[in-house]
Amino acid sequence: MTTITRTVRYRSRSGAEGRAELLDGETGALRTLEGAPAASLAEVELLAPVLPSKIVGIGLNYRAHAEEMKKKLPAEPLMFLKPSTAVLDPGRPIVRPAGYERVDYEGELAVVFGRRAHRVSAREALDYVAGYTCLNDVTVRDLQVKDVQYTRAKGFDSFAPLGPCLASGLDPSDLAIVTRVDGEVRQRSSTADLIFSVPALIEAVTRVMTMLPGDIISTGTPPGVGQVVPGSVVEIEIAGIGVLRNPVIAE
Repeated sequence: MTTITRTVRYRSRSGAEGRAELLDGETGALRTLEGAPAASLAEVELLAPVLPSKIVGIGLNYRAHAEEMKKKLPAEPLMFLKPSTAVLDPGRPIVRPAGYERVDYEGELAVVFGRRAHRVSAREALDYVAGYTCLNDVTVRDLQVKDVQYTRAKGFDSFAPLGPCLASGLDPSDLAIVTRVDGEVRQRSSTADLIFSVPALIEAVTRVMTMLPGDIISTGTPPGVGQVVPGSVVEIEIAGIGVLRNPVIAE
């Protein structure tokens, strides 16, 4: 049986940063790996578990979401990029930009690379994975429709909340994923519904671009996407990883 380990990045009360293994999710007990020492999550502010140079998003990758959108299943993965500057720490506020009608949450499983990957086969793909985390692919929907391509709609600062930890040792083929807004379940699915599996995505993406340690493939969102409004709190929970929680504020 594979052991699942969960590591976090954090900032201590003194402002120093560190990295630790989460020993007990119930108590938040930590074992410091490097940097500022800390005994529990209560003593620290969580940071995004990795700092990617790029995030490769995948569009329309859940069968039920494609059905919901009344779109045909794609023949190959639909890729777009989110900038590294969109990354947001757990607990920090998503800034809803002014002047747009619809800004949506999208709960997703994020695959984090542990080493440089170029033209990797699906058979070997998981050997390149450091672990998994939760990502909220926040999107200005009216800009996505207007621009057709996704860069502006998905590239705002704070539009890639990430966390709460990096979980290694997981099997990504059937992980439960739930998104809640103010405690109400809006998305409930499993990665078993992915059109393109994690190994298939790694093979497809690394044919196009080299992925570096810390880089991310965000694997797509299940059905049930909807608006975020100032004052709401969005939670994304994935089995084996934990809960990514972020409030929403107005610009």
